[in-house]
Amino acid sequence: MDWITIISTTLKAAIGVETVLYGVAAIGINIQFGYTGLLNFGQAAFMGVAGYGLAVTVSTFGLPFWLGLAIGVVAAVILAILLGIPTLKLRADYLAIVTIAAAEIVRLVFRSVKFKEIFGGSDGRRGFSDGFYALNPFPEGQYGINLGPVPIFWSNRQLWVILVGWVLIALCCALVYLLMKSPWGRVLKAIREDEDAVRSLGKNVFSYKMQSLVLGGVVGALGGFLYGLAYASVQPDVFGTETTFYLYTMVILGGAARVLGPVVGSMLFWGLLVLIYNVFAEAVGAGYITFMNSNQVGAIRWILVGLGLILLLIFRPQGIFGDKREIAIDAR
Repeated sequence: MDWITIISTTLKAAIGVETVLYGVAAIGINIQFGYTGLLNFGQAAFMGVAGYGLAVTVSTFGLPFWLGLAIGVVAAVILAILLGIPTLKLRADYLAIVTIAAAEIVRLVFRSVKFKEIFGGSDGRRGFSDGFYALNPFPEGQYGINLGPVPIFWSNRQLWVILVGWVLIALCCALVYLLMKSPWGRVLKAIREDEDAVRSLGKNVFSYKMQSLVLGGVVGALGGFLYGLAYASVQPDVFGTETTFYLYTMVILGGAARVLGPVVGSMLFWGLLVLIYNVFAEAVGAGYITFMNSNQVGAIRWILVGLGLILLLIFRPQGIFGDKREIAIDAR
């Protein structure tokens, strides 16, 4: 078995493109779910409207790259307001139902044949990332380090995405830390525990919930931008319901209501997926495992990661860095 390749690909995955883009979007979920207790099952929709906002602005209408970023953020804010107005005065499970349905509606609109000239249908949109890569300070080539015998290298384009992604993660984590130490953040956590008590103190619970939903959606939109720019394309099926559930897995894995919880969870999630896949693929190829073939390895890794998550929820439901008191949600 080629352990050098296994280790190098695992380390690359733990700090690579998927980790940063999902890590940013998971920070948004942590604001909504971890700190406020909002069950937003439509974070993929916020990523989608942002990614498509950028893609359509640049590739369909030929407008500037920076205007596309602004339109994507505005689209995420509008989506949050439209989802929040009819649901945030109701019980938490109504928000969950509405957001998961809205995310599917958004995906199907992007996929629709009727709007194919605008959104590209099932093929999505390409050709909108030139403005981003024009800012790339790294000349064309391979960049990385050798950790002893373990090589870790990326192309100049990948390295630029990873650098921007980790900068965004640092800024978002700093913002979350400062906000949650402020009176505003303490109100959010009080709403999570008992919104009736907060309302009795004269606070506008609906307004605070809306602010949390909008802020988390905008942070999620940054993840949508990163996805589109990293792969130089957006496709509707990428922003399906499973994407949101991956984000929740990362938040729970690292620890809800912890500043670094979503980031650590994203690193572990992608690192474990790659590690399990490579170990089993190498073992099957070397003949150590004979009860499965290489085509079944991909399914096995999801089974094992899912089993690990179940065991985590049973024995440590607060996640690695979490506090069990932080995951109590008032769903009245």
